[in-house]
Amino acid sequence: MSKAPLMPVEDALDQLLGMANEQRLADSELLPLDDARGRVLASDLVATLDLPPWPNSAMDGYALNLADLHRQPLKVSQKVYAGLAPDALLPGTCARIFTGAPLPPGATCVEMQENVEVLEDGRVRFLQPLKAGQNIRAQGQENRVGDILLRAGKRLGPFELAVAAGQGLAQLHVVRRPRVALLSTGDELVEPGQPLRPGSIYNSNRVLLGHWLRELGCEVIDAGILPDRPAQTRLKLEQLQVAADLILTTGGVSAGDADCLGQVLREDGKPLLWKLAIKPGKPLTVGHFGKVPVIGLPGNPTSALVTFGLLARPYLLRIQGVEDITPLSFSVSAGFDWHKAGSRREYLRVRLEAGSAVLYPNQSSGVLLGATWADGLVEVPENSTHRMGDPLRFIPFSELF
Repeated sequence: MSKAPLMPVEDALDQLLGMANEQRLADSELLPLDDARGRVLASDLVATLDLPPWPNSAMDGYALNLADLHRQPLKVSQKVYAGLAPDALLPGTCARIFTGAPLPPGATCVEMQENVEVLEDGRVRFLQPLKAGQNIRAQGQENRVGDILLRAGKRLGPFELAVAAGQGLAQLHVVRRPRVALLSTGDELVEPGQPLRPGSIYNSNRVLLGHWLRELGCEVIDAGILPDRPAQTRLKLEQLQVAADLILTTGGVSAGDADCLGQVLREDGKPLLWKLAIKPGKPLTVGHFGKVPVIGLPGNPTSALVTFGLLARPYLLRIQGVEDITPLSFSVSAGFDWHKAGSRREYLRVRLEAGSAVLYPNQSSGVLLGATWADGLVEVPENSTHRMGDPLRFIPFSELF
């Protein structure tokens, strides 16, 4: 019997996003701006204020009506500070004005103080040609009432939250947090702080993925470590599906005798995809148990890192309503030769040095330390070789996190 072909990364992502589109979260909650960073906007943010709300000065200087310029030197009739409401400009006078201050009615331009001569009697003379609107920030220059400032589905960072604050908003409606049950599998796993048994290793994936999920705005349900027993695996999935929007697992998804999660999903669940043309991360498994989606990541830490970043992360953003889920990437020069054309697309840990991507010496999927050394991943397309200096796509870790 011939083996089924491995699924290309793009096809797997399309299927995951299709699944996410059917399972978008509809509930929202109202949060203070201080608590909304990293969350996803639930409805369009529409401007209720013009910004600026009135014309104001872009400089420290003097506001005047150009029609009075022929009368100079001009008397200074008032001083206008930011936060004060000015009087109308008296004919034949100018106003001392400071950055951000409202423009006095009747003024048509502002001249910076460096281009003004102040005479002994306090009147001022303008030394450079002037034009209407000079150094004035017009009302509504940034936005007008009714403008859509931020679309629903926008992840909220410091810039977006500041835009909301500029409209006077103290709270925003955001999509509720996805509830993700995080489950590790494997008899060999021990939690940090516990003594190691013979043949056991510490569970680093729970820490990596738990923090990553919270960065993506998720509520993490820590489901602990599951032993390699099909009956216990089945029971645990049945329990988790009650509370979770997604069950995220690591390990147990390959085809070995001890890989119980993949076995249970194929027997009692609804598998969507299994085995990708990707390295590391080939045994990624996606499906449903009952009505709850399950994403089974490989157990090796770098395999889990790559598949979570490239596939699980987009899924989690999309169910929150984020449309643009593609991480920014750019082309860099390979700082290495790549002679072996593999049948799977490879993602290699690299550091950028003088514009070139330098390989971490040990690319084993079991080595996580390379991620602390690297700046991101370079993508080596399947069935391709490369020489030093060839362009490769680079995905910064900062984009994935």
